[in-house]
Amino acid sequence: MALTACQSGGTSGGSSDTKFVTGTGGIDTAKPADRKPLPEISGKTLEGKPLDLADYTGKIVVVNVWGSWCAPCRAEMKHLVKVANDTKADGVQFVGINTRDPNKAPAVKLEKEYDVPYPSLYDPMGKLMLRFPPGSLNPKAIPSTLVIDRKGRIAARALKALNEKDLKRTLEPLIAEK
Repeated sequence: MALTACQSGGTSGGSSDTKFVTGTGGIDTAKPADRKPLPEISGKTLEGKPLDLADYTGKIVVVNVWGSWCAPCRAEMKHLVKVANDTKADGVQFVGINTRDPNKAPAVKLEKEYDVPYPSLYDPMGKLMLRFPPGSLNPKAIPSTLVIDRKGRIAARALKALNEKDLKRTLEPLIAEK
């Protein structure tokens, strides 16, 4: 799998084929008519509990791909936690995908350190990221953050560590969609 590990930013180009708009600062978005469905993403959490993202249809879902070994992932964690707590009442559910951690212990420790209020799927080999179709707003780097609309479609993708301002700016139009 060709992933850029722990990249600090950048964007991938949008085109008429992909129907997504290359955003500034590494955040790409898709208009509602051009959004692709989220593939089946399920597995066991870091705590060993089953989790299927399809269970969150009807909510906006923020999916953050991270690793405990990744400095940008660690830097964005406090912002993700803050926005997860701030937007829960708006029907926003956060889910992590912990990847490339061969041992769960560092990931669990990091979640406790930041008091992460949402579950993370444990994906040590990165297989969940391979489920995203090429040409979609797929996670191509670590960290990556996807925003899924209430209909289960990929609405936005960030290929960089996010701060609170960028994440809220990305979520606001989706929260406004009914």
